[in-house]
Amino acid sequence: MNLSLIELKTGKSAKIISLNGEIEFKSKLATLNIRLGKVIRKVAMHPLKGPIVIEIDNTKVTIG
Repeated sequence: MNLSLIELKTGKSAKIISLNGEIEFKSKLATLNIRLGKVIRKVAMHPLKGPIVIEIDNTKVTIG
């Protein structure tokens, strides 16, 4: 089953199988080590479409 990061429940892990967006956006994600095949864990999601905190390779990253 494929889920978006928003649909992933807090505390759960998932493997990145696709990234949507322009090349500049994908490049910025790559600088944060967010790449295809990586396993991430959703740490927190702030209400009202706020930023999402994920953990990747033992590093927490906030994206929004």
